[in-house]
Amino acid sequence: MTKINNIKEIKLSEYGMIRVATVSPELKIANPEFNISIIAEQTKLCSEEGAGIVLFPELSISGYTCGDLFFQKILLKSVVNSLKILAKLSGELGITIIAGAPLECDDKLFNCAIVFSSGEISGIVPKTYLCNYNEFYEKRWFSSSSDLNNDFVKINGKEIPFGTDLLFSIDNNNYNIKFGIEICEDLWAVIPPSSYLTASGSQIIFNLSASPEIIGKSNYRRDLIKNQSARTISAYVYASAGVGESSTDLCYGGHLIIAENGLIIGENDRFSSKSDIVFADIDYEKLNHLRLKKNTFAKSQSFESREISVKFNEQNISEIINPVKKDPFLPSDEKKDEICSEILNIQSSALATRLKNTGIKSVTIGISGGLDSALALLVCLRAFQKLSLPLSGIQSLILPGPASSKSTQENAQKLAQNLGTSSKVIDISQETQNHLRSIGHGGDYDIVYENTQARIRTMTLMNWANKTSGLVIGTGDLSELALGWCTYNADQMSMYGVNAGVPKTLVKTMIEWASGLDEFRNVSHVLQLILNTKISPELIPNDANNNNIQDTENTIGSYRLHDFFLYHFFRFGFSPKKIYFLACWSYKNEFDNQKILETLEIFYSRFFSNQFKRSAMPDGVKIGSVALSPRGDWRMPSDGDKYIWEKELIDIKNNKKLG
Repeated sequence: MTKINNIKEIKLSEYGMIRVATVSPELKIANPEFNISIIAEQTKLCSEEGAGIVLFPELSISGYTCGDLFFQKILLKSVVNSLKILAKLSGELGITIIAGAPLECDDKLFNCAIVFSSGEISGIVPKTYLCNYNEFYEKRWFSSSSDLNNDFVKINGKEIPFGTDLLFSIDNNNYNIKFGIEICEDLWAVIPPSSYLTASGSQIIFNLSASPEIIGKSNYRRDLIKNQSARTISAYVYASAGVGESSTDLCYGGHLIIAENGLIIGENDRFSSKSDIVFADIDYEKLNHLRLKKNTFAKSQSFESREISVKFNEQNISEIINPVKKDPFLPSDEKKDEICSEILNIQSSALATRLKNTGIKSVTIGISGGLDSALALLVCLRAFQKLSLPLSGIQSLILPGPASSKSTQENAQKLAQNLGTSSKVIDISQETQNHLRSIGHGGDYDIVYENTQARIRTMTLMNWANKTSGLVIGTGDLSELALGWCTYNADQMSMYGVNAGVPKTLVKTMIEWASGLDEFRNVSHVLQLILNTKISPELIPNDANNNNIQDTENTIGSYRLHDFFLYHFFRFGFSPKKIYFLACWSYKNEFDNQKILETLEIFYSRFFSNQFKRSAMPDGVKIGSVALSPRGDWRMPSDGDKYIWEKELIDIKNNKKLG
């Protein structure tokens, strides 16, 4: 678990999360008393770690491999008697328990999942798809849920809801969660019950399983769970039988998996000789948001269900289990080559299509010696290669102004020339001074001074493109669009924006990746120099010591933080409070809480006040799940009021805590 510095104990429900546990317990076949004692012991451990719901495997009270012992009345009676213990334990610990057991109903035997909550049995779900192939003989002992005649079963003198139509809802004020249950083979069916359960409102699916191990099965099982959680926009919690099951012909590994919307967020190493537990903090708020946005989910086929309320006592916690990715836009090291290659192909293919459809064979691009223009130039190069166009059609303009540094100019020239493009240096310093004098500007280094340079550069690019019958290629990235860190009617404008879908952190990763490719080996050194150059607009002259006094990240905050904020704001609709919480957790060793809060305030202020720039942005290709095109993913009024977002930030500042 990960502890956040300077964070008092909190309730996960305040941040739209719930802690669950999945357990593979030590077991003795056909010994419910022993098995219940272990289940109770493991449940107490889960409760101590703040879990609200704990899952145990299929037939975990009796053992899955009892064989014909399932027909023994003494075993079935022992199972029923042991249920009282778990029911009582659920009330004492304030936890919801899900465990598997064989239960008799109407002269039939069913393989069941039993839900214990608040000191009683809340509901029972029988297995639907019985395994009866290869090594499995379940139909020898059990009946399918399709053979049910009653909606209730009497256990220890009380009628309990019984059936596959049960949805369980968390009866805690702060929660808005439903969960459903399926059992082992149900997941392997063509249409698993979980598909209907999630369409009917369940955000979490619990699967009690007894899946033996053979070569390659664990990977197949993992992929199946991961894909089902993605398809149903749900969390999928899986517990398989392990230690103690019969090894007569099979081996059980005790595989434990927790997936959330297509990602594995918790998994154990199989074949433990003792009981094993995996915890995860499931973000049901995220799941709700994704479902809300995806109207095809709302049209999914649901079913008539009975809703059963269950409870648990939420505990305060100071540690978080699941890692939140610090740089959510960046690929993992093992996927970097694949993802970066895909991005460059998307960017260059989109540009190539635009050129082909318009019949244009020339592009104009301003090269500054910075990250964004470097990536845009590589995109142009690849697009021209796809179309077999001469690279001389790429018009690289270097446009130094009064504040441009010698190093960035040199990097820009080397990059353009070594890639084989046409390049030209046009100094805009004198034109800038002339224009400032013509409008009666006093020469101060103010916003007029800076924006004049930006607009003269864009005017030069546009006119040069007209002269050469080409398109002006925009270099601005997604992070700059989010923050409005661009001059209106200047670098905000182009004829096609190839970086519009690429956030700043990913631009940097793309350049790092490209510098290692054979294709770009003749500019590898230049790309490394660009990577090491401070991000700056270079619109104000250096100080007396010739130091660049404009550092973008000193002004607006770290792009790593801004990209983190943008991702969680856009992708999941999280509130400022939750984004702040997640950022403090993720960057606890890099940024103090005060710096994170200050940067988050800048993010919201700039995001809301600069929508008018995004509303007028040119065409640009979408790269990932976050995009701000006014014609595509993001429709927002330019005069939207940021009051409620800022109010929550003020509340955080006043409370000076997360919880």
